[in-house]
Parts: sequence; structure tokens; C-alpha cells
Amino acid sequence: MPDKKFDLEDRLVDFAGNVVLFCKELPSDMTGQYYGNQLLRSAGSSALNFGEAQGSNSNRGYINKASISLKELKESRVNLKILSKVDYGKQVIRAELLDELEQLIRIIATIIKNKKQN
Repeated sequence: MPDKKFDLEDRLVDFAGNVVLFCKELPSDMTGQYYGNQLLRSAGSSALNFGEAQGSNSNRGYINKASISLKELKESRVNLKILSKVDYGKQVIRAELLDELEQLIRIIATIIKNKKQN
């Protein structure tokens, strides 16, 4: 994860992939399965919705899909914070995922803000 990419789609795909690898290591009890599944869905959805945004034919369509991507990233953040609170998964990887997540949230929020101004 230390090599930061500047292509946002690639970063979102890498984030979703790294979440998959992180979740594979979670305990298979009820808590690990529940929050792991939630995290897998929200992280994957953020990348998929951003991909749809790129195929949009209008600013409105782009903003809509990018906003869904942003919402899913924020859901991923809450899931990771809950997993941190109960000390599930490797702490170092959780911290790296949270750092990348915060950066992605800021980037997409800025893109949406700029698109709304145009």
C-alpha cells in the first residue's frame, strides 16, 4: 500500500482489493463475519460506483454516482473504526486502510464539490 497511485479508479480498486485481503484474516465468528461482510460490500461498492460515474453522460449523473461512492467510503470508515474498537484484524493493516480511506474520501468530496460549482 505504500506506493500511492494517482489514478483514482486504480486507488479505489486497490483499496477494495486490500479490504478483501484484510477481511480474509478476520476471525470467523459472528462479529468478524458481520463486519467483514459489511466492509467488503461497502469497499467494493465504492470502486464500482466510481467506475459508473466515469461512464456518466452528464455532470448530474457523475455527481450522483460519485456521491454514492463517497457514501460507501464513509460506511467503510465506520466499519473499520468498529473493527479497531474490538481489535479485529491486524492493527497495522487497519491503520493503512483507514489512512487510504481518509485520502479517498477527501479526494472524492473535492471532486464532487468542484463538479457542483461547474
